[in-house]
Amino acid sequence: MPSTNLRLYADAQFASPYAMSAFVALHEKGLSFELVSVDLAQHANLEPEYAARSITQRVPTLIHDGFALSESSAITEYLDEVFPGTLLYPKDPISRARARQVQAWLRSDLLPIRQERSTEVVFYGAPAAPLSASARTAAAKLFSACEILLTDHSPNLFGEWCIADADVALMLNRLVLNGDPVPGRFAGYAAHHWQRPSIQRWLALKRPPL
Repeated sequence: MPSTNLRLYADAQFASPYAMSAFVALHEKGLSFELVSVDLAQHANLEPEYAARSITQRVPTLIHDGFALSESSAITEYLDEVFPGTLLYPKDPISRARARQVQAWLRSDLLPIRQERSTEVVFYGAPAAPLSASARTAAAKLFSACEILLTDHSPNLFGEWCIADADVALMLNRLVLNGDPVPGRFAGYAAHHWQRPSIQRWLALKRPPL
């Protein structure tokens, strides 16, 4: 079995949705790891030692036996390949490709939601102004995708839980936890996944005040 000498670098506020995804993945795998915080407000990610390891100078970054890897979806895919015992992605190639598509989409699109409903809303309960027209359009796009993905009222996107469920739940909770209108079925899906033990461990981390 590969070495489990693992270290995960996350933001000091534990508010990065991408750090959360990597953190959840490690817990779902049952892997022991060291969690190290990086103070982005003080630009610690730009310090030469961290920048050289991360390459992208962002969080999360995973260190495994001296190999450093950043970008959360790259981390979760790496963990699935190196530690295949408990899968983070569906076994079926089509569902696995779709899960990766969903992850890539959530990281590259829906910018108005990500801007107007930052994860400070999710993890700190920070209030936010009403959604702009562009954010409402993005929310409608998110709901349309969920309508397609969440077929047969399944509690998961692809039958069994996968890491994309955690990412979709977080995106929905940007809205739900601020009290924005979200269709009941999707709000219920987000609430269900928010109770998953690996996500609860992330929520329980001690955060510095804003």
